[in-house]
Amino acid sequence: MAASEAPVREAVLLAVEELNAKGGVVGRSIQVVEADGASDPAVFAREAQRLIATERVATLFGCWTSASRKAVKTVVERYDHLLFYPVQYEGLEESPNIVYLGASPNQQILPAVSWSFAKLGRRFALVGSDYVFPRTAGAIIRDLLELRGGEVVAEHYLPLGATDFGAVVADLAAKAPDVILNTINGDSNVAFFRALRAAGLTSQRMPTLSFSLGEADAARIGLELLTGDYAAWNYFETIQSAENRRFLAAFRARGGLQPGDPGEAAYLGVNLWAQAVRDAGVATPQAIREAARNQSFRAPEGVVTIDSTTGHTWKTARVGRLLPDGQFEVVWSSEKPVRPAPFPPFRTRDAWEQFLLGLSRSWGGAWARPV
Repeated sequence: MAASEAPVREAVLLAVEELNAKGGVVGRSIQVVEADGASDPAVFAREAQRLIATERVATLFGCWTSASRKAVKTVVERYDHLLFYPVQYEGLEESPNIVYLGASPNQQILPAVSWSFAKLGRRFALVGSDYVFPRTAGAIIRDLLELRGGEVVAEHYLPLGATDFGAVVADLAAKAPDVILNTINGDSNVAFFRALRAAGLTSQRMPTLSFSLGEADAARIGLELLTGDYAAWNYFETIQSAENRRFLAAFRARGGLQPGDPGEAAYLGVNLWAQAVRDAGVATPQAIREAARNQSFRAPEGVVTIDSTTGHTWKTARVGRLLPDGQFEVVWSSEKPVRPAPFPPFRTRDAWEQFLLGLSRSWGGAWARPV
């Protein structure tokens, strides 16, 4: 996950440097203490505990995969601490110890699949990494398509880091879905798209809509492989606003990385955190947590607000199509921020929690398929 997570780290550092250049927060400069989760949920949990218990940090910023977040969630709840989480996710969670900066399902998965159903076709293939986010996203998508009269013709999940997609692509070629819904995370995307193109499955013949793949990933995989495909996010670099232009200039000056949606969310998260610290007057996790509810910020993606009930962020949903220059043209937008709803309405909250419990039990109590 290193290549995906690097822009998130840079965005946090940028926001902290900007705040410190203005005098810090409540008269104090901000010090960053870093830990490497090594793409391993167990390491994320161990390092979170060290940061809280030994380093005495005020707040944790980080995680990408939901498996790593689930591991850290246990730690921050045990210590009554606080995590700002920057990535879109599967929902089905609401912790008082987490501020959710990325999209919940009704702000990304559901509107993007509805758009695909209307514009691209009714026969879908689901391809993802084998952990809690893609598996849950698949269940949510199936529920939606059942209501809409759509069809899932193929469904495949491979472990994080998988590189052999030959059998998956052969099945896609045989079943010919109208759209591939991609919930693969990390470097496995490189192998997946190379296998698709080697089999002659182009974006024109079989378009892919990705939920965890942005500008930086497209450049790394190869624009010639991805041009014409789609991604669902809340933020794209092509958003036209003074805030976004300033953010991109500052971010690009740091060394050429592209922020992507999670990087932008991490950046706005640090600024929301700073506002909460100012309002609270102190930097204890409990005080920040209370002050964070209902904070708003004019972010590069537009105005965002922390929902006082769920701790999730009101965000504008968007679908983009990748152009040859590596930027996404926004082809659909909700136009205004969508209220977060972490539990989709297709099942009761208890039923969703039982679904999650079943996943975890199937993986021996973990949140990803053991490798």
